Amino acid sequence: MSEQNQTERQKQPEKAPKPKRERKNTTRSYKHVQLERKRPQLTRDGAAQEKGQQRQRPASQHASTAGKDPKARLKVIPLGGLDAIGKNMTVFECKGDMIIDDAGLMFPDDDHPGIDLILPDYTYVLENADKLRGIVITHGHEDHTGTLPYLLKDLDRKVPIYATKLTLGLIEGKLAEHRVKNAKLVEIKPGDQIQLGCITAEFFAVNHSIPGAVGVFFQSPAGNVLHTGDFKLDQSPIDGVHTDFGALARFSKTGVDLMMSDSTNATNPNFTLSEAEVGKVLANIIKQATGRVIIASFASHIHRMQQICDAAIANGRKVVVTGRSMIQNTDIARRLGYLHISDDNLIDAYDLKGIPADEVVIMCTGSQGEPLSALARIANGDHKTIDIEEGDTVIISATPVPGNEKAVTRVINSLAKIGADVYDKSRARVHVSGHAGAEELKLVLSIVQPKNFMPVHGEATHLRAHAKLAQDVGIPKENVFICENGEGLELSTKGVRRGDYVQSGIVYVDGLSVGDTSQDVLDERTTLGSQGIACATALVDAKRKQVVGSVRVETHGITGGDDPEIVEDFSFAVTRALGGALSKGGTVKDWERACRQSLQTALWERTKQKPMVIATVMEAPKA
Repeated sequence: MSEQNQTERQKQPEKAPKPKRERKNTTRSYKHVQLERKRPQLTRDGAAQEKGQQRQRPASQHASTAGKDPKARLKVIPLGGLDAIGKNMTVFECKGDMIIDDAGLMFPDDDHPGIDLILPDYTYVLENADKLRGIVITHGHEDHTGTLPYLLKDLDRKVPIYATKLTLGLIEGKLAEHRVKNAKLVEIKPGDQIQLGCITAEFFAVNHSIPGAVGVFFQSPAGNVLHTGDFKLDQSPIDGVHTDFGALARFSKTGVDLMMSDSTNATNPNFTLSEAEVGKVLANIIKQATGRVIIASFASHIHRMQQICDAAIANGRKVVVTGRSMIQNTDIARRLGYLHISDDNLIDAYDLKGIPADEVVIMCTGSQGEPLSALARIANGDHKTIDIEEGDTVIISATPVPGNEKAVTRVINSLAKIGADVYDKSRARVHVSGHAGAEELKLVLSIVQPKNFMPVHGEATHLRAHAKLAQDVGIPKENVFICENGEGLELSTKGVRRGDYVQSGIVYVDGLSVGDTSQDVLDERTTLGSQGIACATALVDAKRKQVVGSVRVETHGITGGDDPEIVEDFSFAVTRALGGALSKGGTVKDWERACRQSLQTALWERTKQKPMVIATVMEAPKA
């Protein structure tokens, strides 16, 4: 998920001149409420009852011009999701009413050392919080829900969140973990409509790699927008839920002024295979395995977990669940009726001792090679209750997210050294995507027939590929908008045009710090990790303009930096430079700059390395 892949905007003719852009791609700090120790009391409503938020059943017919106001303008502002597969978040604003569509995060890669999570910059939402009528969530994946706890803390008021039952269950667990209590969770079902100010949101079922996924059809006085959410066209789904072609056709008849569609697999020319194909392969591998079977997958992939449980039970094996998020999601999915396995077929990891290896299947986290995940700890021999032995079978039932390939390979190699039989996507069909391929995307475009199109949910390559697909099915090039985060579109009865830019960018979550870590800090961490550090400390007599004693130089992570002769040379170079700076007068900062520059030069001449250099000059106390 490379955060830095910025989308190059496609040159397109427009009806209005393009506004001059003032780019504000920043990391910022948010205010936060004090964390509380009590579990939050979240309101969980089966229906919205507040004024302006009544639920309705959809009408059978809609006139394409019904309710349109020639003076109304609908702003569609993506705050995330257009430069990477992650941190999806879009704002809709019309006649003083604002709603948020998804609020996701992104996980860091090697370019973000020490960073835990990456959020979209939602400054615009906070600046217009009085307009916010509600938050709509399409499904329960982290890249669509992960920002919610941080956003709600900053809003510091109760905001209704609309989502399906499983999605709300996952959100509720997330908010409880963050001790957030200012949320009103409102359950919706496919086919429901909710009124959020002047905007109506109608939900329709889509098939994805998690149950309870929906798309949303937004109707406003200025125009209609269809957001597909994440989807594919699986015709043999595990839970029997198909993408609702009938709803898509009905929206087409109503009139779709703008369509926003999932671009993740736009570069894949084929149809995405059914999830059921993975189940067949997993069942066969488990049947042939002679030792323990350990399967790592995404903790939110409930369909995959169901197939693993079914295959384990069919082969006379019990199921063990390990990994914090896997245990939590398993509990939520079972409680809400989305994962079916009896208590008799589940074993606690602490009760594994004495159970034959060929009678167990272990579901765990770690499909992305995360260092602290259950699979990584098992591979390194650090897991509290699970050991791996030669002859055990390990299945990595996921595709590495871009940036995680090296981490996954390290885990696979560690397992192979132990003697485990490792399966990944390159060896067997142990994973299929939850996103539609190119032919599926074209099929949906052909059904909906939108007047204008905006590809979302992808990197630059995916967005451009999806834009080309839209043109292939007959959407004029000038009606296809490839946007960047912060670059809005404006809908009216006259059509769609590019709008103004708003502040966008990324916010780093670094331990307890949210928004305080800058790119400069990350650059320093990268330098420290790759080049090491050198420190020079000196005491000076400012009155006499001379160095007191000798300059102390320390190096860490520098080849040859522990050689006393080399260190002495460094000290001499800094002492000479500092003496020259003192003779010219100046301030402590000037003297430290002279020390830093001289040490950098000496390091390069002796080691051809450019480590981080820190210089500290202190004035001797006056007699």
